[in-house]
Amino acid sequence: MTGPCEPFPSGNGTGDAAASGIEAVAPPGWEDAEAAAARLRQVFPPSPLLRAKSNLGRELLLKADTLLPTGSFKVRGIWDAVSQLSEERVAPGLSTVSAGNTALALAWAARRRGVPAFSLLPETAPPAKIEGFRAAGGTPRLVTVPELFRFLREHLWESEPYLFVHPWTCPLVHRGHASLAVELLEAAPEVESVFIPVGGGGLLTGVAGALKDRRPDIRIFAVEPAGCAALHHSLKAGRAVSAPCETVCDGAAVPYLTEELYPALANLVDRTVLVPDEATLATSRDLLLSQKIVTEPSGALATAAARVVPVEERGLSVALLTGASVGAAGIRRLLD
Repeated sequence: MTGPCEPFPSGNGTGDAAASGIEAVAPPGWEDAEAAAARLRQVFPPSPLLRAKSNLGRELLLKADTLLPTGSFKVRGIWDAVSQLSEERVAPGLSTVSAGNTALALAWAARRRGVPAFSLLPETAPPAKIEGFRAAGGTPRLVTVPELFRFLREHLWESEPYLFVHPWTCPLVHRGHASLAVELLEAAPEVESVFIPVGGGGLLTGVAGALKDRRPDIRIFAVEPAGCAALHHSLKAGRAVSAPCETVCDGAAVPYLTEELYPALANLVDRTVLVPDEATLATSRDLLLSQKIVTEPSGALATAAARVVPVEERGLSVALLTGASVGAAGIRRLLD
């Protein structure tokens, strides 16, 4: 079954059609973000904006979406999209493709709507994410990584009976993610730069789209693992391309950028920052020990990037903490 992700008009003019003829996805505007923030506040409060400890960086604030109901930012976009759909559309059940956090958010949303949740997950996904999805009432289907990305590239969800929610390219999901921008500027209107981690690009599209619509002067740092940097390579090539992908940051391990998102991201991003896995793991450990915040590796990417960009180049900055789906075994490995 097709999903709720057809193109929607947006308040942000960024995102012209791609030269290939594929219809580009325009990012949400500020009004879209405000409307989403108002809807989400009826369900859960804004995530806190915390001042980073001195060992993590000067002039650095941390937007702790790790403290949202499912432990990641994904619940913003997934719930905002699913909550607006009719009973008839969601009745067959909801499905997605996920490294883990989107699946958890989908299960949370499906339970609130009283319908089943299904997700393809890679066989290599951390057990904590797979079991978390199952515990939340979801039905996982484990596949190889190539199978998972083929399912997305070839739109194989169209042959399934469930309502498919695309984790990266769905405009309704982007609008939910954009609610973060509203919370951020309400708490820190003087912010100069925002560090946003990139996997498939949905979070970056939503948050950066709304921020640039409201404050074009804000600098957007797009952060990727050094071993899996499809956006960085796409911007260098001037088009959406694939890239080698080997990283401990499973939540950001996406080896290609979709053509639908490339035009918008190319206009929204001021600079990319690539972070070695060792630096990301060290930052995740420091967040745990000094900030008392649990993050999975991809959840610490933005903070790791902010640590290596001199404060003179970034000014007062916000790093997004995006995911906390790590089990006891993962924490032990991190501390070791």
